[in-house]
Amino acid sequence: MKKKVLFVCGSMNQTTQMHQISGFLGEYDLWFTPFFSDGLLGAAARNGLLEFTIMGRERRGKAMEYLNSHELQVEGGEGLHCYDLVVTCTDLIVPKVLKRTPTVLVQEGMTEPETPLFHLTKNFRWMPRWLAGTASTGMSGAYEKFCVASEGYRDLFIRKGVDPERLVVTSIPNFDDCASYCQNDFPHRDYVLVCTSDNRETFIYENRRKNILKYREMAGGSKLIFKLHPNEQAERAAEEIERYAPGSLVYSEGVAEEMIANSRMMIAQFSSTVLVASALGKEVHCGLEREELRRLTPLQNRSAARNIADVCREVLDG
Repeated sequence: MKKKVLFVCGSMNQTTQMHQISGFLGEYDLWFTPFFSDGLLGAAARNGLLEFTIMGRERRGKAMEYLNSHELQVEGGEGLHCYDLVVTCTDLIVPKVLKRTPTVLVQEGMTEPETPLFHLTKNFRWMPRWLAGTASTGMSGAYEKFCVASEGYRDLFIRKGVDPERLVVTSIPNFDDCASYCQNDFPHRDYVLVCTSDNRETFIYENRRKNILKYREMAGGSKLIFKLHPNEQAERAAEEIERYAPGSLVYSEGVAEEMIANSRMMIAQFSSTVLVASALGKEVHCGLEREELRRLTPLQNRSAARNIADVCREVLDG
């Protein structure tokens, strides 16, 4: 019998990464699931209390729609089979049903800054890692291998306390061939692009008025284009932008990476999109120093999914 592999999806970025990796593991019995949890978090998600997370009904629905449209084998996250391997983009929450299965963790994108909550969750293991956001990625130790974007990220995770023997620099799908985004039909060129955040939707304070006025000043006389975060309340955000930066273009849909490719400068907070801008050599303004961002930028090897599949094969057959 073929060995069974479960790919745990979530956001569209996570879901498409999992799908790409699976394309190089065709000799196995491949299954997919939207992200799920058990216990109190699982109950909260089922009752609609976690709609701002990847366990929310809307995001689970989008993941299911994608998986079904590609005619993939899907289970609902209740442990339909006994699996030989789990592949996932996050270990902030590890469902009990998966803890007994060998796991390969894949870096999703940029990790958030280390707030005091990160240090609390690191020093007090009884505190849930998800409180610290993606800053705690890799801190569970509940995996055999952790595939990361670059040597810079490998160094970062080692500094946080991740076992160096478990880290493999593979680059990551969706970020390993950023030059491909330069071939696009987005109609605008040479503007300043602002990729906004969903801070407010996830209960993090942000003074959007102050930020928009700052972005106007940074842009000088250049056209401003705002690409809204997929989780944002688009109507509210568009109204604020029109009020404080009238004449700016606002997109709630579209391919952010193509917009980055056509821009002359990009502004963002801690968003994975800055990794694309850095790989394309754009002027980037975010929460990182230029040299640090350069070191964190994913390898442009065009083979991340294949490399990660090789790591999965090693864990499965090793």
